[in-house]
Amino acid sequence: SPPPSSQAAPTRSRRQALATLAASESPPMRRVLSSAPAAEMIGAAVAEKAAVRALSARAVSTAAAVATEEGGGISMKTKVPGPVGLRLMEQHGPQGASGGAISLFCDYRASDGCYLVDADGNRMLDMFSQIASLPLGYNHPSLLAAQADPLLATYSTSRCAIGLMPPMELPELLDETFLKIAPAGLSRVQTMLCGSSANENVFKAAMFAYRAKQRAKAGRGPTDFTRDELESCMVNQSPGCANDLSILSFRGGFHGRTMAALTCTHSKPVHKLDAPAFDWPTADFPALQYPLEHHAAENAAEEARCVDGARAIFEARLAEGRPVVGLIIEPILSEGGDLHASPSFFASLQRLCGEFDAAFIVDEVQTGVMASGHMWAHQAWGLPEAPDFVVFSKKALLGGYYFKEAFQPPQGYRIFNTWMGDMTKLLLFRAVLEAAEREGLQARAVSTGAALMRTLEAARERHPRAVRNLRGAGTIIAFDCETPEMRDELAAALRNNGVLVGTNGSQSIRFRPALIFGDEHVDEFEGVFAATLRQLAL
Repeated sequence: SPPPSSQAAPTRSRRQALATLAASESPPMRRVLSSAPAAEMIGAAVAEKAAVRALSARAVSTAAAVATEEGGGISMKTKVPGPVGLRLMEQHGPQGASGGAISLFCDYRASDGCYLVDADGNRMLDMFSQIASLPLGYNHPSLLAAQADPLLATYSTSRCAIGLMPPMELPELLDETFLKIAPAGLSRVQTMLCGSSANENVFKAAMFAYRAKQRAKAGRGPTDFTRDELESCMVNQSPGCANDLSILSFRGGFHGRTMAALTCTHSKPVHKLDAPAFDWPTADFPALQYPLEHHAAENAAEEARCVDGARAIFEARLAEGRPVVGLIIEPILSEGGDLHASPSFFASLQRLCGEFDAAFIVDEVQTGVMASGHMWAHQAWGLPEAPDFVVFSKKALLGGYYFKEAFQPPQGYRIFNTWMGDMTKLLLFRAVLEAAEREGLQARAVSTGAALMRTLEAARERHPRAVRNLRGAGTIIAFDCETPEMRDELAAALRNNGVLVGTNGSQSIRFRPALIFGDEHVDEFEGVFAATLRQLAL
């Protein structure tokens, strides 16, 4: 709680603040503020620094109803991108083009719910949600209302170095957000900026712990560094740099684009070309056959082959004096093509890690926060104990990881950067969790995912070349097309017809809708999907 001196404000100041918010250029924000309950509660929040938590469910639902009334479904005016979007691309090109992969420019003020509006005014059903990163879609009333929290304004204007001088509210906010939803057996959490930076620091933490064990065997403490270690690390050499240690990753996996994370990424050549990599091993991930129920024996044999391959890597590296000290895996290898495996496969990997004293790292950047139907997708595996690390980002709004006490850094500044996360995102994520609980969004991911699967199963029967190898968990769903060219043609046609989907692997289409995606959106997609398949004669 803030100091008492900051808890009161003159009525006039409160009204001025509310008027300023109401004058926002954002139409969704004006809609929220136009509802009497929301306005009343937001005004009180400006005075008391309790914005979102003071907003009643009635206030938020009233605001949501207003937004819904002024929304609507798909509405297409041009191809995508249209003339305005193309002009913006031409203008932005000489500025650097944001890396060169832009597909369309968007009007985020006009977007709401599960609908994204582009620069040409096309209103599309978004089933990709900013690469799986929007938990509540666009301009959700709960997140708009959270903008009225004076604490959020403070964090925005005085961004703090969390690892050095965190705000007094940090422990409470962690209890109310990430620790509230922590996987069983994991009671520690470290926020970061993104998934890549989280994985980079997880790798470091795993190596710090392993080296501490090595020093303990030699009768030294975890930070009893020798002069040789202190001097050699400054020129990137052993023994100070642990160049003999490695992290095992899998073909098809994606863990980020920074250097160590990129070494563990094996989804597409474009991610890795011309960048140096560490000499770390890569194991095969099972290539399952679908439908699963028709290929149980073949798939079991394939998983056993991959487990044996991983074991061989552990053994060979250990014999060479270059031990594997961590294994990183996604519950669903997303960028690599939504590749799945059975719970028993993942449990076998955890046992391997225990046998070879390596950290078992589960990368839930794309699968975490309810999208699979579980808070964390690995919870479906029924593991005998928690992973050593669980990494998050995307729908969590900021990056970070859970970890066991054994991997607590041995001293300060070993796991560190300037920001160590973003306090504004903690406030917003609290609002996400409150909305998810209020609206039953985890259960919705299960029911809506099942509805979407039924729609795609029906399409598979009618269009077997266009829809094959259908697979999914919750709303994390994908299918393959017969060829990469067919996949690209289908994804482009769907976009021009008002539905945004993702692509991954060599010929897969993937779905990553927001948690608010419901049966009514499935029905709308079904109509567009059927029409598009007929249009392309697939």
